[in-house]
Amino acid sequence: MTTILMEKLIAGDVIEVKTSTDVGDDVMTVLVLHATDDFLILDPCDDSTPFVVKCEELVEYRKFDAGQDDDANEVFAA
Repeated sequence: MTTILMEKLIAGDVIEVKTSTDVGDDVMTVLVLHATDDFLILDPCDDSTPFVVKCEELVEYRKFDAGQDDDANEVFAA
């Protein structure tokens, strides 16, 4: 997983976050519902309640960018 430093998250971003401090690949994909300089409201989109995290607690995450993978966009467009 890649840590993105100094990138500002905005509402509508989809990110993958590490779910535990243990070494491993436990991750969850969440939708950013609201973002401020200090807090994020994240929705795991699995019928559970959205939750709030401090930006400083979000140490490791990967932001999905639909524009990066042209092959995936072609598959879904077909």
